Amino acid sequence: MKTRNLPLPIAIVIPVAIVIGGACSSREDQAGFPTLTGEYLGQPPPGEAPELFAPGIVSTGMYTRDVAMTPDGNEFYYGVALGPFTVIMQTKLENGRWTEPEVAPFSANPNYMNLEPHITPDGQRFLFLSNRPADGGELAPEQVGTWTNQDIWAMDRTEDGWGEPYNLGPPVNSDAEEYFPSVTSDGTIYFTRQTSGTQEGYIYRSRLVDGAYQEPERLPPQINSTTTQFNAFIAPDESYLILSVFGRPDSKGSADYYVVFRNEDDAWSEPVNAGDAVNTPRGGEWSPYVTPDGRYFFFMSSRPRPVEDRPERLTADYLWDAFKSSQNGNADIYWVDASFIDELRPPGFER
Repeated sequence: MKTRNLPLPIAIVIPVAIVIGGACSSREDQAGFPTLTGEYLGQPPPGEAPELFAPGIVSTGMYTRDVAMTPDGNEFYYGVALGPFTVIMQTKLENGRWTEPEVAPFSANPNYMNLEPHITPDGQRFLFLSNRPADGGELAPEQVGTWTNQDIWAMDRTEDGWGEPYNLGPPVNSDAEEYFPSVTSDGTIYFTRQTSGTQEGYIYRSRLVDGAYQEPERLPPQINSTTTQFNAFIAPDESYLILSVFGRPDSKGSADYYVVFRNEDDAWSEPVNAGDAVNTPRGGEWSPYVTPDGRYFFFMSSRPRPVEDRPERLTADYLWDAFKSSQNGNADIYWVDASFIDELRPPGFER
């Protein structure tokens, strides 16, 4: 999580918009949360063209990013930033129906920043970014609302859900800023490390050996190709990495998603731009995620609503409705068929 990752300013507090049958209404006006059944909140699956995910339910007009799911697909988490509040939301499939999204209990303290959820491939650990003190105490008043003290935190799966959060500790966490954890099937953790007070960020990897993380290694130039790369998702089998990069000459604009492939010899390919379907000249692409079943790529983008959906003339009512709905300039969550990833794979890096 980089401080520049959030738009300035973020929109003021507004009611969450719900779109039902094409109409937009606030939660206060809504008779009840819609019945959502089936996988992926019952949303029609996308094809080769990205689709806005769950408009009015997940993508609501608030600044929304970062997806994580349990391996069985029955728990869905995502991040929301609104003014001074940065939280992780949750919705669960219970008795065949998805619950109305709510702030996850461990993320409810308004003085803490919580973002970037990640669930390990075995479903037994939940990792996330937080600026809460490592000792579990309260932030000093001057630290509330700041982006300093970013560490990776964890919770373990229990019979009743997720256990109490704890700081992952050294050697993963350090005096620098660590964020956006992503874990392979063998427990290796990938994350971003950024020197406090700078915009330089690099991707690191720490192997898990006998239950303990080893000293992190900064990954090679194929991954760290500029001074600013961050938010890397690693495939569970470690065969590819998707990350956001600023400053590459082949960028579509601002930060773009790139894919770097890995072979069995731990050699990495050159970074490949993920393409026009997910990257835009507008930028705002910096939160990648592939679903546990490998079928879909979820990503954040701040792309506006299509030109053809705009009115001939602007009115105050239109602006108010746009403010309360997705594709208003804040980040939204999109999803697309993930098969494009294999299509980018260069020779020598076949699975």
